[in-house]
Formats: sequence, C-alpha cells, structure tokens
Amino acid sequence: MCDRYAAGETEFARANLSGFNLTNADLIGINLTQADLHGATLLFAYLSRAQLRKANLTGTKLSGANLNQASLTSASLHNADLHGASLQGADLRNADITLATLLDANLIEADLRGTNLSGANLTGACLRGANLREERRIYSSSLTGAILCNVDLQGANLKGADLPKANMSGANLREVNFRNADLSGADLSGADLSGAFLSEANLSGVDFTGAILKQTRMERVLMPEAQLSQANLEGALLIDARMAKTDLSGANLTGVRLNRSDLSRANLKNANLTEAELIETYCARTNMTGVNLTRANLVRAELSTATLTWVEWTGATMPDGSQYQA
Repeated sequence: MCDRYAAGETEFARANLSGFNLTNADLIGINLTQADLHGATLLFAYLSRAQLRKANLTGTKLSGANLNQASLTSASLHNADLHGASLQGADLRNADITLATLLDANLIEADLRGTNLSGANLTGACLRGANLREERRIYSSSLTGAILCNVDLQGANLKGADLPKANMSGANLREVNFRNADLSGADLSGADLSGAFLSEANLSGVDFTGAILKQTRMERVLMPEAQLSQANLEGALLIDARMAKTDLSGANLTGVRLNRSDLSRANLKNANLTEAELIETYCARTNMTGVNLTRANLVRAELSTATLTWVEWTGATMPDGSQYQA
C-alpha cells in the first residue's frame, strides 16, 4: 500500500489493513474512509488531514502518530493506543474512544462533540480549546470514568458533557464551560477552575478538596455532599445553589455570593466568608463554628438553628438588617 501511495494513489476507502505494520509511514491526506485498521501498527505515522471517517481502529497502535486536522468522525478507536499522538484540530465527532490510551496526547481545538471517552486515560493530555459541548442533544460527549489527571483543558467547551466519576485531579480547567454538565462523583481535587462556568451543573458528591474556584460561576448548581474543604472560592457566584451537607471547612469564600442558596447541614467550620453575600441563605443546622463573617451581608438569612460559636461578626449586616454590635 505504501508503494501505491508513494506513486500518487490516495484512495484506499474500505481497504482491509488489519494487522498491517505502517510504522513511520507517510500517509498525509490519505483517504481511509471505512477502512479496517484494527490491530494495525501506525507508530509515529504521518496521517495529518487523513480521511478516517467510520474507520475501524480498534486496538490500533498510534503512539506518536500525527493526526492533525484528520477526519475521524464516527471512527472506532476503542482500546487504541494514542500515547503522545497529536490530534490538533482533528474532527472526532461521534467517535468511540472508550478505554483508549491518550496519555500526553495533543487534542488542542479538537472537535469531540458526541465522542465517547468513557474509561479513556487522558492523563497529561492537552485539550485547550477542544469542543465537547452538547448541542441540542445532537451531540453528547461522554467521559464517564475517564482518567484526566493533570490534563490541560483550559478554555474547552464541555457544556452538557457527561463526566460522572471522571478523575480530573490537578487538571487545568481554567475558563472551561461546564454548564449543565454532569460531574457527579468526579474527582477535581487540586484542580484549577478559575473563571470556569459551572452554572446548572450536577456536582453531587464532587471532590473539590484544595481546588481553585476563584471567580467561577456556579448559579443553580446541584452540589449536595460535595467536598470543598480548603478550596479557594474567592469571588465565586453561587446564587441559588443547592449545597446541603457540603463540606466547606477551611474554605476561602471571600466575596462569595451565596444568595438564596441551601447550606443546610453543611460544614463551614473555620471558613473565611469576609464580605460574602448570604442574603436569604438557608443555614439550617449548618456548622459555622469559627467562621469569619467580617462585613458579610446576612439579610434575611436563616441562622436560627446554625452553630455560631467563635464567629467573627465585625461589620456584618445581620438577618434583620441591623449592623452587628459587639
């Protein structure tokens, strides 16, 4: 096949190349639409701008391959090895990438709408500007149980994506759009979500321990029993959030807006709520021991059953609208 390609032939649609060894092959711009490449070896192959629509790449070895701007729509990459591969600007819509290895892969600006990445290992991969958004239910990306430790997803669009139980610990998630995404049970400990958009996302049971959530938008999030101890939420917007039994102990909530949020039975022990807004916030049986409420606004907040020992109230506006008097 390589000889035919070298002679100028590029049309290999539906070709049977299963098990072929094409290591280091120069196949730039080749048409392998619906070709069978399962179990083939394409280590460090040049496949930029290749047409691989609906191709069978199950178990294919593509480590170090260059697939920049390649078309892989509806392709099967199940259990494929793409360790260190470059897929910058590649079209992977509706592709099956379940259980694939994408360690340190380059997926910058790749189109991953509708892609199934369940169980895939993307540790150290770069997905800056990648598109994983849900669009009128036509596309719905799934990353259920995906391993995304230390991944770089800055600026990626994951609107409506399915990410339950995904591991994104230590990831760069700055300015990522997670609106309406399902992140229930995900591990985001130590991740940087500065400026991220999480409004209306399902964050039930998410582990945000030590995460950076500065200036995040989290209106109307569903976040019961989440773990946010020692997290930095400075300036975050958490209006109408449902946060029952959430652990916010030791968290930095300076300037946070928690208006009308449900913090019933939450743990805010030793949290810093300096200049925070808690207007009409529901704090039934909330543990607020040692909380810093300096200059906080608590107008119409429900605090009657909250634990309020060792609280710093300096300059706070109380539930009845009065200023705190020592």
